[in-house]
Amino acid sequence: MMIKTTHVGSLPRSAALLAANNRRADCAILDEEFDDIVQREVADVVARQKAIGIDIVNDGEYGHIMRETVDYGAWWFYSFTRLSGISFRDSSAWDATSPKLSRPGHIQLTSFDDRRDRKPFAQAYADPTSGIHTAAKTPRRAPVFTEEIRYIGHDAARRDIAALQQAMAENQVSEGFIAALSPGSAARLRDEFYGDESALLTACADAMAEEYKIITDAGLTVQIDAPDLAESWDQINPEPTVDDYCAWLQGRIDAINHALRGIDPQRVRLHICWGSWHGPHTTDIPFEVIVDQCLQVNAGSFSFEAASGRHAHEWRVWQGDRLPSERKIVPGVISHSTNIVEHPQLVADRLIRFAELVGPDRVIASTDCGLGGRIHEQIAWAKLESLAAGARIANEYFA
Repeated sequence: MMIKTTHVGSLPRSAALLAANNRRADCAILDEEFDDIVQREVADVVARQKAIGIDIVNDGEYGHIMRETVDYGAWWFYSFTRLSGISFRDSSAWDATSPKLSRPGHIQLTSFDDRRDRKPFAQAYADPTSGIHTAAKTPRRAPVFTEEIRYIGHDAARRDIAALQQAMAENQVSEGFIAALSPGSAARLRDEFYGDESALLTACADAMAEEYKIITDAGLTVQIDAPDLAESWDQINPEPTVDDYCAWLQGRIDAINHALRGIDPQRVRLHICWGSWHGPHTTDIPFEVIVDQCLQVNAGSFSFEAASGRHAHEWRVWQGDRLPSERKIVPGVISHSTNIVEHPQLVADRLIRFAELVGPDRVIASTDCGLGGRIHEQIAWAKLESLAAGARIANEYFA
């Protein structure tokens, strides 16, 4: 059984697609024109993935609307147009913390600028020449939950699916996935309606469940983007106890499973990451602390960072019999946080190590996180080429 190849979702966007997204965010383009542009771009990006040797492709997240010119923000920003109950306020609301809610240990997420990783490296974070790449500029308007949350993105999700499936058919690709936001990530907006975190999580889970079902009913895999499971640890200031954090985390795990009711786990991939901004990440929670809770999610495969300088050593969590039967791991074996293109032999070595722990038939080669907007387009595609080449070397090793 060969080691297959994939990636996490976001791929570099062309200048034409970025311009169309900006016009769409400003309501300055007709849906039909935007859909035509997306269809052409998806056809191109799927063809490019196929030519490189990516087995499990996606649409590059090209149909996910963005705000301003924020390329990689699409993983989250797209949900603002697919969930009802959202009002937009002045951008200062981005830095306003939600009211304290009833939760274990009174855990509350703080603003991005107050993350604990920023404290010991304040000068580096403030220096635009330091190489730390956190996020693009804050959008002009901040979304806030002010009414009941419902899913209203049915047509948009179906357009994403249609574009990907047409491109897959044209390129004779049999496996594809579409990324969708986790309930816990959707719930990170300021809440002025529910006033109770459990109710907020349930509402987000019920809403996102509709998107998951549309994707999986179409025969595609849904990748649930859940950085909230790992990166939230750094966004709690002061640092909580591990027990309090894990109790808080369980609510997010339960919300995902609530949203996945009735969906075949083999159609589900869970993506776990630590926020993925280009910073020191010295306050990331160790994977060992949360991995067993993550494995409670009813997913057939688990995607995680395994190439970054902060998490590459954590392959050890898969020693022993931790991985449940009929589940697969999707380790990142190339990193989006460095401009160095990993050598194919290094990629192969990483894959072989994972495969020797869980079996080559239970490993899918991937990226740490999305590549779109994080590194230059030329470098991103070169990394994917190295990913595919490394997988071929690893498969020869096991042949």
